[in-house]
Amino acid sequence: MKTDVEELSPTRVRLSVEVPFDELKPSLDKAYREVGRQVRVPGFRPGRVPPPVLDRRVGRDVVLTQAVNDAMPDLYAKAVADGDVSALGQPEVEITSLDDGKELTFTAEVDIRPKFELPDLASLSVAVDDTKVSPDEVAEYLSSLQERFASLKSVQRPAEDGDYVSIDLSASVEGESVEDAQASGLSYQVGSGSLLDGLDQALTGMEAESKTFRTELAGGQFAGREADVTVTVHSVKVKELPELDDDFAQLASEFDTLGELRADTRAKLERMKSMQQVVQARDRALEALLDKIDIPLPEGVVAEEARESRESVLQQLDRAGTSLDDYLEMSNQTQEQFDTDIEQRARRAVKVSLVLDQLARGEELGVDQAELSAFIARQAEQMGVAPERLAKQLADNGQLSYAAAEVLRAKAMNLIAERVKVTDASGNEVDIKAAMNAPVQPPGSVEAEDAPADDSGAGEPGAASAGEPGAASAGDPATAEDSAAAGESAASSAGDPAAAGDSAAGN
Repeated sequence: MKTDVEELSPTRVRLSVEVPFDELKPSLDKAYREVGRQVRVPGFRPGRVPPPVLDRRVGRDVVLTQAVNDAMPDLYAKAVADGDVSALGQPEVEITSLDDGKELTFTAEVDIRPKFELPDLASLSVAVDDTKVSPDEVAEYLSSLQERFASLKSVQRPAEDGDYVSIDLSASVEGESVEDAQASGLSYQVGSGSLLDGLDQALTGMEAESKTFRTELAGGQFAGREADVTVTVHSVKVKELPELDDDFAQLASEFDTLGELRADTRAKLERMKSMQQVVQARDRALEALLDKIDIPLPEGVVAEEARESRESVLQQLDRAGTSLDDYLEMSNQTQEQFDTDIEQRARRAVKVSLVLDQLARGEELGVDQAELSAFIARQAEQMGVAPERLAKQLADNGQLSYAAAEVLRAKAMNLIAERVKVTDASGNEVDIKAAMNAPVQPPGSVEAEDAPADDSGAGEPGAASAGEPGAASAGDPATAEDSAAAGESAASSAGDPAAAGDSAAGN
């Protein structure tokens, strides 16, 4: 087989391939067997019909076409290898001639990886936040911990802003009861503004009594209509926080004294800030590297990435029960702005993939089975499915190579952060590699069931604050590799066009 490579642009080539007819013989024999099984010829068993008989029955051209279609994937992969082409995406193949018994010729146009040089990573520098923890931050966390162990106590006085009330609600429009605006036994914090306009004003000053006020309904059958809403207060309660002392330290942690709890909280907050430095270093180091590289992007790959990204958005909107038009209105975007944003994100995602893939190849990074299994397990946890199920799905769909590509890119991201010079806001050099390997735990960790329930059953103060230290996944070292790669792709890891190109090219 002979392959000529013509460069059409820095990101696209045309392969012109000449295949001696003898190389088609295995596929031609296979085609005759398959066609023979489908054709019934008197005097011959299925699959045993001689080729000359089949040629007369169905035509030689039919068999040749099937043979060429069967052979083309292998012929294309061999042409890519012979031409030393780093192909991306699916090729456009055209059969230029098929001379029966002599030769097959075809062309294949395909996007390729552009050639570019990576700068010396050590020449780049980025700045990250300090890890110093202020007394106010320690106090803020301990305050949130107090909130988790708060209780509600009944009071015999009118409701005030911040109080918790147990209420019933009923609404009517022009005397007609609104079925989806009836509720009983609700626990509500006065002043939170989380239910109906006017409710907080109505509740302020109420005791165990009822009151009716007018408001506009936000949803349901009568959305946008004025309604008469009756609110009935059953009880008024205030939130009581435990004293911040040694007894509280013993209740909320494994420590005996408040001083020990403060010291532990400070140490772990510093460790978490260190992990946040890792996230910042990865993101900012990658941006610094991208700024130093000007790469011509394969337009076919960009278009496929944009298409997958757009489909992903539309699927999410569909699951949320809304349309693209509604989304554009809510986000104050035009269709043109939406399309431009999709395009820009796709171009960046492809550029990131190309840079990380080249670094991974240059550094000869690899992925072992344990790393791949760990990646799949973490992805499965985020998706809420069993790891075995996700692994089987990836294997059945031929997407394990794409998952491996994501792990490699995550390794490349970490390598960039390790080699780039990183300093904190105070000018101190930061050892990112050491920070990556350091374990981290939420400060003052405590099981939710250890917290005493409030006497209302409402549970508002007992819920952990979403903004408290330790809540952010960025501080979890187990997700460091996943977030590095997954955050860079507009599509899912299994659908990355650059990785898909590797598979198509047989790389």
